[in-house]
Amino acid sequence: MFRHQGRGRNYTHNLKLASILSCVAGLVNITGVLAVGTLTTNVTGHFAFFSEQLILMNYKMALIYLLYIAFFLMGASVSGFIVELASKNKSHNAYIIPICIESIILINVGLLPAFVKAGPTFPAIISFALLFAMGLQNALVTKVSQSVVRTTHLTGLFTDLGIELSQLLFYREIAEKVKLHKSIFLKLMIIGGFFIGGIIGGFMFQYFKLKTLLLPATMLLFALWYDHILLKFYHLKRSLRPDE
Repeated sequence: MFRHQGRGRNYTHNLKLASILSCVAGLVNITGVLAVGTLTTNVTGHFAFFSEQLILMNYKMALIYLLYIAFFLMGASVSGFIVELASKNKSHNAYIIPICIESIILINVGLLPAFVKAGPTFPAIISFALLFAMGLQNALVTKVSQSVVRTTHLTGLFTDLGIELSQLLFYREIAEKVKLHKSIFLKLMIIGGFFIGGIIGGFMFQYFKLKTLLLPATMLLFALWYDHILLKFYHLKRSLRPDE
């Protein structure tokens, strides 16, 4: 799911990646909205609010929105740096560190109210942490899937989906139609995963509040474990293969 890159990567790998991580993004996004009123999976709206606060000369709020954007960018940059560094060292485990960092952030934010008394800076700190985590995830997924999968925001996804739906009227070759159908299904899986994550997160937040974030953290760790088990199985299968 994570470790296959380049020519070794196929549609099934991207489908698994999209299904799990889009659900994670949906869970994180709704938790951020319900907990602190902040969208944490993209920065498009934050640019608009930043501009608005500048016009209103509310520079403190403008700075906060600018920091929202900066933390998402920092998350993406850190993820990209780790993956590039691992690639230079010929490592196939570049994804492990970003996923672990994201999991640690989600666990810490989820448990934060149990150890820290909420104050005036509490919402901003939570927002910064979640935006960093989502920037981390989006950059990792984009890099691993070679820009085929993006899981933290849906605007561009709906644009691409609209284009591909219109192409259904024109493509006639069987091979082209199969490729197009697969691409459409992948995008629908991402949208569906994000939606399901949002619904589950909304229900869970009523009872668990920020502890809801422990679920996406667990899902990320499960994805790492699943990838590790598949790798072990692959090596075992190769070792048992008779020499030709």
